[in-house]
Amino acid sequence: MSIFRRGRRIEGKTPEQLLAMRRAGQVVGDTLTLASERAVAGITTRELDALAEDAIRSAGATPSFLGYHGFTGSLCISVNDEVVHGIPGDRVLADGDLVSIDCGAIVDGWHGDAALSLVVGGRERGSAADLALMDDTEASLWAGMAALRPGGRLFAVGDAVEESVDEALERRRREGVPGVETYGILEDYTGHGIGREMHMDPHVPNYGVTSTGPTVPSGATFAIEPMVTLGTIETRTLDDDWTVVTSDGSRAAHWEHTVAVTDAGLWVLTAVDGGEAGLARVGATFAPLAD
Repeated sequence: MSIFRRGRRIEGKTPEQLLAMRRAGQVVGDTLTLASERAVAGITTRELDALAEDAIRSAGATPSFLGYHGFTGSLCISVNDEVVHGIPGDRVLADGDLVSIDCGAIVDGWHGDAALSLVVGGRERGSAADLALMDDTEASLWAGMAALRPGGRLFAVGDAVEESVDEALERRRREGVPGVETYGILEDYTGHGIGREMHMDPHVPNYGVTSTGPTVPSGATFAIEPMVTLGTIETRTLDDDWTVVTSDGSRAAHWEHTVAVTDAGLWVLTAVDGGEAGLARVGATFAPLAD
C-alpha cells in the first residue's frame, strides 16, 4: 500500500529491531504465497481476503491495511487495469486476469509490506504482453533494491528502476512481443520508509529525478514498490475513493518488498527466502541477521 506523508528523514534500526521486522515480513511473505496459490478462477476477491486475514491472525500478527484510513480489507487486490488499492469484494476472478495482491502485517508493533502480481490460471493463461509486464516490473523491483547501500543516494533506487524498465521495453520491442508498445512507470505512487508505522518518511520514487535525495544510513528499511502499466502513467480513482485504475484502460503490474540495508548488504524482510535468490540475480549481497 502506498499512502504516506512525504518528507526526507530516514531512521536506522538496530539489529534487534530488524529481527523484529523480519518476523512481520515473514508473515507477509507466507500470506502472499498462500494468496497466490488460492487466487484461482471462481474465487471472489472478498473470499481471498478472508483467507489472508485468517492466515495473518493465525500467525499472531495483525493486518496492517484493515481499517487503515477506513480501508475495509486485509489485502489490496487490483485486477487488470486496476493499479493499486483495489478493495476486496464480490468480483470473481477469471482465468487470464492480471492480479496484483498487496499485503501488510504487524508483529509486536513492527510492519511488513509487500506485493506481487500473477495471472489467474497460471502463466499459460496469460497474454504475452501481460507476462512481459509482470516479469519486467518484478525485475525492476530487484534492480531498485540492489541500488541501495549505506552512504548511498536513496533516489538511486528510482534511477535503477527506470533503467531496468527502459531496457526491458527495448528488449521486448526487439523480440516483437505483441501488445508491448510502451511501459508507463507511475509517478503519483511511490515507495516509502517503514518500521513502527507502515508509511514513513521518506518517499522513494520509482523513476529518475534530478534531486540526489537523502543519504541512506545503515539499518534503514524501505518498502520499494514499482507500478508499471502497458500504457499511460495517468490514473483515476474510482467512486469507492480507493481503487486506482489506468486512465486508458491498460493493464498494470505491482511488485513490492520491504528491504533492510546494512553494512553487510541487503536483507529482503518480506521475501520467504530473505531475498537470497533475487539478490543473486542482480549481483547484490545477501546479508541476513542471525536470530
